Amino acid sequence: MTAPARHIHPTTEEAIAMDPRPPAARAVDLRKTYGSGDTAVHALEGITVELGKGEFTAVMGPSGSGKSTLMHCMAGLDAPTSGSAVIGDTDLAHLRDREITALRRDRLGFIFQSFNLVTTLTAEENITLPAKTAGGGVDKQWFEEVTGRFGIADRLDHRPAELSGGQQQRVACARAIVSRPEIIFGDEPTGNLDSNASHEVLAILRSAVDEMGQTVVIVSHDPTAAAWADRVLFLADGKLVHELRDPDAEAILTVMTGFER
Repeated sequence: MTAPARHIHPTTEEAIAMDPRPPAARAVDLRKTYGSGDTAVHALEGITVELGKGEFTAVMGPSGSGKSTLMHCMAGLDAPTSGSAVIGDTDLAHLRDREITALRRDRLGFIFQSFNLVTTLTAEENITLPAKTAGGGVDKQWFEEVTGRFGIADRLDHRPAELSGGQQQRVACARAIVSRPEIIFGDEPTGNLDSNASHEVLAILRSAVDEMGQTVVIVSHDPTAAAWADRVLFLADGKLVHELRDPDAEAILTVMTGFER
């Protein structure tokens, strides 16, 4: 399966000229070390990168390259050892724990490999849970548009056990998007799905970027999944070593094969 054709993106200089706003997120000399002394593991070693607004970015690399650690640090799920992770113009290093919790709840959306749905709640209740937990509500018209686009409008009264894996992940996507977050972060969002369900979920994420103006960032090990992105970042040994724009699966696989030599 191949990703749909997309418009060619402008150069970095052209993009800056057209849109002087700050990037959706950025990392500045981001470092993360686990442990100390001889047993220390340097998961991130000074990564600096910007994630553009309204773009679909995939992060790839061999096992242990630091790709999930990078996403977790940039999304406020883990604290870096040093350096800065910035969402919009908010430096996470300057926030207290409760402020980071509020930022994740109010400004970010998350999609995980394991779906993370509450088994006792219906699909509709799972989708609206974050907004209700925050004490707010969900725009009814937007809710209907999102669930309609994602093909789950007729499954809203079903609990997760009554849904297929692909349907559960579509519910998770709707939950992430319905609050109109600044960025949607996905950690291997198609890792537990078959090829057809993966295609459905990636098409949803692609349309969220193209039709809804969302910013999407996923970690993936699958070249076919990453080929849906506008940009692929490659990590190795905790460092950013390569990137591709408007990639196809073959070009991505060529880069990944190079890591194994």
